[in-house]
Amino acid sequence: MKKNKTTHLMSGIFILVFVAIFLILTGRFLYIQATGEINGVSLEEWADKKRTSSYPLNAERGKIYDSNGMTLAYDRPTFSIYAIVDEAYTTDKEEPRHVKDPEKTAEMLAPLLNIDKNYILERLQQGIEKDRFQVEFGSGGKELSQKTKDKIEKLDLPGIKFDKESIRYYPNGMFASHIIGFARKGEEGNITGVTGMEREMNKLLSGKPGHISYQRDKYNTKLLDPNEVIKQPKDGDNVYLTIDQKVQTLLEDVLSQVDKKYKPERMTAIVMNPKTGEIVAMSNRPSYNPNNPADVENWYNDVVSTPIEPGSTMKMFTWASAIDAGVYNGNAQYKSGSYKVVENATPIRDHNGGRGWGTISFDEGFRRSSNVAAAKLVREVIGPEKYINYLEAFNFDKKTGIDLPGEVTGRIVHNPNAPRDIAATGFGQASTFTPIQIMKAASAIANDGKMVKPYVISKIVDSKTGEALKETSPEVVGTPISKKTSDRMMELLGSVVSAEDGTGKGFSLEDYSVAGKTGTAQYTVDGKYVTGREKYIFSFLGMAPADDPQLMMYVSVKHPQLEAEHGSVPVSFIFKNVMKNSLHYLNITPDKETSNVVHSVKVPAIIGKSTDGAKQALKGLNVTVIGSGNNIVGASATEGEELIPNDRILLLTDKPTMPNLAGWSLRDVLQLADLVQLDIETIGNGYVFSQSIKQGTAIKKGDYLGVELEPPKKEKPTEKNESDNANQEGEQATNQPE
Repeated sequence: MKKNKTTHLMSGIFILVFVAIFLILTGRFLYIQATGEINGVSLEEWADKKRTSSYPLNAERGKIYDSNGMTLAYDRPTFSIYAIVDEAYTTDKEEPRHVKDPEKTAEMLAPLLNIDKNYILERLQQGIEKDRFQVEFGSGGKELSQKTKDKIEKLDLPGIKFDKESIRYYPNGMFASHIIGFARKGEEGNITGVTGMEREMNKLLSGKPGHISYQRDKYNTKLLDPNEVIKQPKDGDNVYLTIDQKVQTLLEDVLSQVDKKYKPERMTAIVMNPKTGEIVAMSNRPSYNPNNPADVENWYNDVVSTPIEPGSTMKMFTWASAIDAGVYNGNAQYKSGSYKVVENATPIRDHNGGRGWGTISFDEGFRRSSNVAAAKLVREVIGPEKYINYLEAFNFDKKTGIDLPGEVTGRIVHNPNAPRDIAATGFGQASTFTPIQIMKAASAIANDGKMVKPYVISKIVDSKTGEALKETSPEVVGTPISKKTSDRMMELLGSVVSAEDGTGKGFSLEDYSVAGKTGTAQYTVDGKYVTGREKYIFSFLGMAPADDPQLMMYVSVKHPQLEAEHGSVPVSFIFKNVMKNSLHYLNITPDKETSNVVHSVKVPAIIGKSTDGAKQALKGLNVTVIGSGNNIVGASATEGEELIPNDRILLLTDKPTMPNLAGWSLRDVLQLADLVQLDIETIGNGYVFSQSIKQGTAIKKGDYLGVELEPPKKEKPTEKNESDNANQEGEQATNQPE
């Protein structure tokens, strides 16, 4: 009886517990049904989120153009390949939408992706074994061209899909690389500027991303009513540079020639309009191809980031200071050779081993680039304090403010407490400046005393409307000297090039007068000056035409591998080729009468002419005929265009075939691709050594051409007799600072 009572009691308790649980669960279900929430989370929102895909819509990055509207950088569409390996993606009633035959798929993809067949097969089989929905194929399956994608799609392989993505592309390869810089895709998929203009203008070029969201099934396929929401991205603005593509290409080609022949450690060159400050061309060596930034020898733009001892180019500012201060007498005599600033200091010597030229005038001292004359002007004529004030007026103590990243400033005097250092600054020792600082200061001499700010951005343009959002105007940033001083300095600089005893006579042009100053500077390694016949930085700063400079150019070549030549020879080769041809291209009227002058060649009407007739009409140019046809159907230059003598022009015949590209520059290859409308891919930089289409093969629009380029191979330098140091033509700085 007692046992029954206990049983009934326990049964009652269990019934109450179960009823309570039932009521709690029922209440919970009713609450969830009524509110649609669990623990404050909306089930509707949760479900919506689970079946909604959201993706960013990247803005198209703005383009970079040269001053004439040629594209220098843009977003190039590429594709990534992937394979769906989940059988559940295909229903019984459908054609296969997954990889059905891994062996066949791997075999057919391998040659097009240039990936080993076994690697592709292994990836596919691993995906199937591990029940994955899809697999990818590593770096070999990324950045595929439209042409490769089209070829794969023609194979009609089930389960093979593509994602579209963009990469930053630079169609001219190694062209103004340190100005343009490069951009690359980050972890979040955005393209971001790393160096150069890409970095400087990254915010404007990037634009603003948008996004898209839609509802989908478990295979990421949109539902019939996807509730799609789209916020459109705002594409980046376009940047136009002051760089002129033709002058820049000419500069790049000439630097490559010098690099190949003389193998210098470094080279720098700038072409600027001294009236406005516009940079027309700028380049350095070593340089790099921004399409392949992994193999970069020199990240720095030496023009703005590497201060050097300027050498005797500095003398133009020393003489300008003396003239402007009203204390200069060009006919005054002094004894050249050597000069002791203070008793316990090493004497300052002229570049011919301290022999000098006897007692000469200060005007002659400038032409001969006398270190002694420069030191005497600083110490005894101008006075050190006033001289430093003039250098500050030339802004040598400040950055130029050029619109490029990474600019640094030099130092006017390394040791302002050392009298000899101050005197040595007068001829370009014991001080350091960047090439762009020197160009900015020299603009005052070329521009009637008005110093202009250098710049490379011409304007910012809205990529959708074409409206100019911002335009750069020339800016005068100082008048360190008067017009009278400027005129006198231009006379002196002209005599350096035109006079028989001038150090710059090797820089004269046949049809344009040149004013300029040579320089030969020492450089240090581990704090010590390097010695040796060719172990200098040879430079020249020149302006033309001398009576009204339209272009100003600075060239420096560090440690060229010379035979019997003087170090000014490679510098002269660069200056003369670029300056002469650029002036002709810009239609600057020659100011010298010379019967031997060869002017630019104007392209006549040649389309439709016979091949022989077209070649005959293009005398003075380097004519390359593309194909074996008898009629010309296209050319790399248009009728009326003016080309530089001996410049290459391509003539396309009605039966085009591939020429032998060995030794061609990137510029020539790009002209060919543009003329025939080939799909081109370049690897490396320098000159062509390999091409994917064999010589003589018939070619047509859309054909793929891959070319490999390589820079000139550098040879181990041969040590020369260092006793030749004192026998350089020009103005070697043979005295080390205290």
